[in-house]
Amino acid sequence: MFEYPVERHPTLRERIVDFVKEAILKGRLKPGERVPEPELAEMFGISRTPVREAFRQLESEGFITFTPRKGAVVSPITDKDVKEFYAIKGMLEGYAAKMACCKLSDEEIKRMEDLNLQMAKCAEKNDAKNFFKLDNQFHDIFLKICGNDKLYNLIHTLVQQFERFRRTSLSLPGRMQSSVNQHADIVEAFKKRDVDLVERLVKANAEKGGELLAQEILKEKI
Repeated sequence: MFEYPVERHPTLRERIVDFVKEAILKGRLKPGERVPEPELAEMFGISRTPVREAFRQLESEGFITFTPRKGAVVSPITDKDVKEFYAIKGMLEGYAAKMACCKLSDEEIKRMEDLNLQMAKCAEKNDAKNFFKLDNQFHDIFLKICGNDKLYNLIHTLVQQFERFRRTSLSLPGRMQSSVNQHADIVEAFKKRDVDLVERLVKANAEKGGELLAQEILKEKI
């Protein structure tokens, strides 16, 4: 007998998290600007408890910080923070890719290739939100196969904490398409089982995202 998947509706906390994230990523809420707890509760017609739960998640992912007197404010992004995050991400993911290179099955590599084709379609539509989800799935395949659970958990925690950096980087002009091109090279390196090339390409993929975002931040300071 067939089991039909039940569509899960987002919780109040998830709805608030998504709403605030989009407001920050689209520039409606600027760095240093207060994120008003009472207004959000009133807007959604709820108590402040789900809003506070949402704020805790947003803080853990680097979207907001809490300051005396002002409360929750949009976190600033500095070029130093970006460079440090992407340097760590590149080294860890590059090593994980190297460890996974000879363990990935042909089916798993094909899955990565298919995901990259879907990302190419998102890039054409400038659909950064779905591109981001597919990008996570692409990287997750080799991260899980690398065989080091502690490394996987460390990378997962790191990228979750700095989700804002990654989503902002992907929204920069041309970044999604350049990422698709880099992913295609990564897939080919996996097919060849070239462990050193895979490590270099995965590391370069992370570093490119950080480089573009850091440049954008510096331009805004001028």
